[in-house]
Amino acid sequence: MHNDEPNLLRFATASLACHRDTAQADDWPLSREELDALHEHAVALHQLVDHATVRTRAQAPAEGDHLHNARIRMWQSTEHLHAAYHAAPRADGRMPSREACAFRLPEGAPELTICQRHLTASKRVRLITTPTDLHTPATGMICR
Repeated sequence: MHNDEPNLLRFATASLACHRDTAQADDWPLSREELDALHEHAVALHQLVDHATVRTRAQAPAEGDHLHNARIRMWQSTEHLHAAYHAAPRADGRMPSREACAFRLPEGAPELTICQRHLTASKRVRLITTPTDLHTPATGMICR
């Protein structure tokens, strides 16, 4: 790891903590814009954990297995954030229909941006995980 990388991660973490602290005063549900930004962050974090897993697994298998499991859980988080976005009210206050949510129909631009990001990231996920991995409950530590 380069010398600057831990500092950049700490800066990113501090930024999230700052946002969390300022957002706690708001008691409204997250807007679609906030869910979109959170999804973007989760996808970026998933990609970071993916890179760490690839770098680590060959030389430190036990550590790599934990990172692999973290990578799976991160992807599951992005799936839920994507679903929450589509279940959230639109800017005009209209709620998506049950049918649209059940069929996960895209809503068009600009809302489609989150779907494009999610589909792009899911291509990598399909290459590195199995359906069984993705549907394993996260009730405890999973050892390989």
